[in-house]
Amino acid sequence: MPAPTVGDIGEREVIRRVRRRLPAAPDWLAVGIGDDAAVARPARNRDEVLTTDALVEGVHFDRAYVPPEAIGAKALAVNLSDLASMGAEPRLALLSLVLPADTTVSDLDSLVGGMLDMAARHGVTLAGGNVSRSPGPLIVDVTAIGCVKPRDILLRRGARPGDGIYVSGAVGAARAGFLSLRGAPGAAPRGEDGLDAARARFLAPEPRVRLGLLLARNRVASACMDSSDGLADAVRGIADAGGVGAIVEADNLPIPGAVRSRFEEEGLDPVAAAVEGGEDYELLFTVPRRRRRALAGVLARAADVPCARIGSVTRERRLVLRRAGGEGPLPGGFAHFG
Repeated sequence: MPAPTVGDIGEREVIRRVRRRLPAAPDWLAVGIGDDAAVARPARNRDEVLTTDALVEGVHFDRAYVPPEAIGAKALAVNLSDLASMGAEPRLALLSLVLPADTTVSDLDSLVGGMLDMAARHGVTLAGGNVSRSPGPLIVDVTAIGCVKPRDILLRRGARPGDGIYVSGAVGAARAGFLSLRGAPGAAPRGEDGLDAARARFLAPEPRVRLGLLLARNRVASACMDSSDGLADAVRGIADAGGVGAIVEADNLPIPGAVRSRFEEEGLDPVAAAVEGGEDYELLFTVPRRRRRALAGVLARAADVPCARIGSVTRERRLVLRRAGGEGPLPGGFAHFG
């Protein structure tokens, strides 16, 4: 007997299935799912930070090797990464599901479950959304809202010559994880290749929310951006916003050995592949010299997220990748229409 699909149960039952799984709403959510719109009370003495991102089947994921729970978790995580880069505390989310009629109810439940698990870890309330039928790909569209004290907001602009450039986590891990999964659709790759963490980074990245909050509240970072479209893109974004340049030291890039090996197997330059690759959802941030002692305190409190200094902000508006053999231009990052 074929598995029931969302086409079989209909829109109202889809919404009921989602609603039944939600925890009790916080006091500040005056109206949640069930009306035409949600009503939330603003956090006191905070600005609201809003972001939205969509995951589109065939562009951001392939269901041949990305399980539905990972799709749901990642759809929220990529938005939380944007909030983290602004120093904002996550608060609520809106979910729009654009579902092919043949999506199984089991896959729907797993997708929603992955998202709600991510929401629970970061104190996010699902306040509403929309369900539509898709004649083509599965689309998961999330809007997330956070809050931050006005004086603590992190922006892309603000980097100044002499600031250090830092990145959290590993560079290029998600791209290596993607290459590993793409090479074995329908089968779980063996863990002996050392890429389990890289595959996890691609499938369900953990947004660096706590690190972003600490950088903001301690006023450590002069500029910050997430690396959703690759480290090179983030360096370029901060440099353009601040009217500065940057030197990135290839030897300082935190590229795991297994990631380097995977790129070499693909015939790629490991350093270029790492800085070009997107989907890491790490934080790239700059720190003035006078705030480096404060940074040490932040990193001690966020010891579960390693951070590395990878370069410096320069007055000359060039983006340089410095290797042992010399200097060259920093490669580009991912672009949807590049």
